[in-house]
Amino acid sequence: MSSPAVRDGIPWLRELLDSQSPSNPRPRQLGALLEYLVQKYSSWAAEGASSNDEECGFSLSCPGCGGILREPVSTECGHTYCRCCLRGEPRSRCRLCREDMGRAPRRTCVLLQQLADKFPHLLAAKSDRDEGMCQLLGAGEYAEALRTVNSFMETDPDDLMLHVYRADSYAGICEFGKAHEDLDFVLSMQNNWPEVYYKKAKILQDSGHMYESLTFYLKTLALDETYEPARSEVEKILCDFLSPAQDSVEGILKDLERTSLPNSQLKPFVLGADKEDVDYGLPSLDEHEEVPETVKDFSRSSIRRTSSAHTIHSEPHAADERLKRVTSEPLLRSQETGVLLKRKFSRSEQDASGCEDVRKKHIKQGESSQLELDGKSISDGLVDVVDLECSLCMRLFYEPVTTPCGHTFCKKCLERCLDHTPHCPLCKESLTEFLAKRSYNVTHLLEYLIKTHLPEELAERKRFHEEETAEFSNLTKNVPIFVCTMAYPTVPCPLHVFEPRYRLMIRRCMETGTKQFGMCISDPEKSFADYGCMLQIRNVHFLPDGRSVVDTVGGKRFRVLNRGMRDGYSTADIEYLSDIPVHQEEFQQLKELHDAVHAQACRWFQNLRTRFRSQILHHFGAMPETEQNIQAAPNGPAWCWWLLAVLPVDPRYQLSVLSMMSLKDRLLKMQHILTCFSREQPK
Repeated sequence: MSSPAVRDGIPWLRELLDSQSPSNPRPRQLGALLEYLVQKYSSWAAEGASSNDEECGFSLSCPGCGGILREPVSTECGHTYCRCCLRGEPRSRCRLCREDMGRAPRRTCVLLQQLADKFPHLLAAKSDRDEGMCQLLGAGEYAEALRTVNSFMETDPDDLMLHVYRADSYAGICEFGKAHEDLDFVLSMQNNWPEVYYKKAKILQDSGHMYESLTFYLKTLALDETYEPARSEVEKILCDFLSPAQDSVEGILKDLERTSLPNSQLKPFVLGADKEDVDYGLPSLDEHEEVPETVKDFSRSSIRRTSSAHTIHSEPHAADERLKRVTSEPLLRSQETGVLLKRKFSRSEQDASGCEDVRKKHIKQGESSQLELDGKSISDGLVDVVDLECSLCMRLFYEPVTTPCGHTFCKKCLERCLDHTPHCPLCKESLTEFLAKRSYNVTHLLEYLIKTHLPEELAERKRFHEEETAEFSNLTKNVPIFVCTMAYPTVPCPLHVFEPRYRLMIRRCMETGTKQFGMCISDPEKSFADYGCMLQIRNVHFLPDGRSVVDTVGGKRFRVLNRGMRDGYSTADIEYLSDIPVHQEEFQQLKELHDAVHAQACRWFQNLRTRFRSQILHHFGAMPETEQNIQAAPNGPAWCWWLLAVLPVDPRYQLSVLSMMSLKDRLLKMQHILTCFSREQPK
């Protein structure tokens, strides 16, 4: 939304709010403001996601928790996570590419699980650790959780999930500053983690920093607009902002309009970067001290008790002062307040430098702790060609795709199987929804492992694929032939493709880039006729069950030299036909014949019944105009082919006209046909 649009939207939103109770803004108006705020952060999120995609490296570590993959699940977008990192999380967007991960339940990727099983000690340790930490945090034993996570971090200080666990533990005992430090480190290493932004926003909200919490809630939604808990909290905060006074809308929008988000990578906000010191007014507990029950109760209910406009209406004057200080600072028009707001809604250089210092500090402390989890450090003996072979073609994976049932195949091998039946080739589980979406995204982790550890085998596999593609691209040798109906140059020919062999043929024509195939009518003796017409694919519409509607138009005519077969459909070696032009002394006579036949064709068409004319126009379109030079095109005038397509004559007769290389002979044939039909038309 541009700045003028913001200014124009202020009176509109004010007018909407004037018509209702100030303390109960309608969800629709709140939604409009929320969508604008999320849009402010959309470019910021896009830059951060793209940069992080390159930094990730697609190693054997999970992009969710940073540890080795445990029960790896390949999502619809092609990235792989631990199952526990996806279970129960409200987001639906991938952290790496921000694409939809798919809502259908997906099973563990069998192939990646086999690779991860080569590190049994790491998998067992991670499983026990995560289960124990979840139990402690779920039971509210924050002090014990803190002691446990610190013991784990002595051996693995850079494990991001451990930092998240420790942040939860610190937040549980109200050590908010230390919790922020851990979350800042996590975001400095993985700046596209919406759950961590949400945790940081929640802690800021609990400690009374409403504007900062709003910022991080919006960053969560910018990374994943479907993150409902963050959306709910933003709506609550906006409701508090808008409820005290009508002009708070104008204040918020104007301050946002003056704010410019930096076009840098995502960097976490460092609490206290715009202040010399932040005092939460809470006692600092030693990690070995027992946590009082009152502190635990405060941690669980702090969101309901901090900075809520609904809890301060009992004292009007004091409430107004606290509201201005905590939730409605845009209402203050002083120069000092404007500077403060700008600092709250933007990241300063001090913020960025603070985050970088945190990142460098932790990297220096544990720079070698993740070597065992890094895909680059896997020895060649642990990655064998046999482990990465497609079970269908028995060759090294090329563009590996993982199905929802957890099995992996080459993309083209899987597509060929789905041409015949919508079931997994191995476990026979239904892939109907998978086929309907046609989201055959490459499994990035497998592709990375093949490129890294099997470069020579991949080069050979790629060479074979390119040779095969080049063979499919030849438009004179082994040209694919669709045996169906008559086709003519320049005339549209829509096709309904449902047979598996022709599904494969159409897909290959699209993948090679030629977008062409031959069309011939059947012949009981030779399989298909000696003459045909090339068809150019203009558009393909795939149906959910794998069928497709293909929009084509006629191109060059050809003659069949040799016949063949490939993967169930016919092929042919062909030579193209073109009209033989007449000499100059014969051209005038040819032109007179052309004009006479064209006029006769127009009269015949106009004398048809209205119903027939409408059907012809709907299917073939209007008759093409005559050309200035009737010998310019290698196939002659386009209107001749349109007329031949609409004339109700036997296909064999039409085939004889298609094969002619003389425009004069073709015109004479059509003149004879028109004369016969004109005699039968009612006068």
